[in-house]
Amino acid sequence: MMDRDLARRVFACIDNTTLTGTDTVQSVSDFCRRTLDMRLADGTTVAAVCVYPRFVAAARRVLDGSGVKVASVAGAFPHGQLPLGLKVEEVRQAVADGADEVDIVINRGLLLAGEENAMRDEVAAMKEACQGRTLKVILECCELPSPTLLQRAAELAIDGGADFIKTSTGKGSGGATPEAARTMLEAVANYVKITKKTVGFKAAGGIRQPEEALLYAEEAKKILGDNYINNQTFRIGASSLTDKLFSFLTL
Repeated sequence: MMDRDLARRVFACIDNTTLTGTDTVQSVSDFCRRTLDMRLADGTTVAAVCVYPRFVAAARRVLDGSGVKVASVAGAFPHGQLPLGLKVEEVRQAVADGADEVDIVINRGLLLAGEENAMRDEVAAMKEACQGRTLKVILECCELPSPTLLQRAAELAIDGGADFIKTSTGKGSGGATPEAARTMLEAVANYVKITKKTVGFKAAGGIRQPEEALLYAEEAKKILGDNYINNQTFRIGASSLTDKLFSFLTL
């Protein structure tokens, strides 16, 4: 039996996501309206709606004033393979159009080639372009061949200014895994120990069942404590999961 209180807390940490090739202004607007309809009896909503950059303004029009934030992928999502100047400009445009949060992806090619400083500096440049908005940095764990490299990617992303580190784009060969989550959460815990500051964690990619989402919350609680499970430090990227968790909580 699922823990209803933890399920409610996880629901409040969802980034309800639509990132398909068939998205339109109308479909994204409708998606945002349906998201707003999923409000629990105590007023709890999801944390954000995540969209492609060209739909930020449309999402902003629907969500403005609701308490649900607008998140945008940017920075040459999902592969990160554009010149840095273009990636920075895409982040700036998303912010100008009304994004509260930006989800970028690291250039895994730089990391795999041993160009760690260049990878970190790209994150830092896109953080600056966020102009104070929340930056989530996707590591795409399925493309990093070892826990050691994943840990190093997490450390570099945090050093570059990530407010959250995120497992996956949902567009790669794999999504979030408990093992990857554990490695990333331990990197956050090490950062907290050294700096007394915290960084958020977002699990995304293939999380479709409420039980799976709660598994990531339990892992985060184990490593960083119960207070970590709030939408300032913990997120789940989801699409079909959102409806299922809402249905469970409103039975």
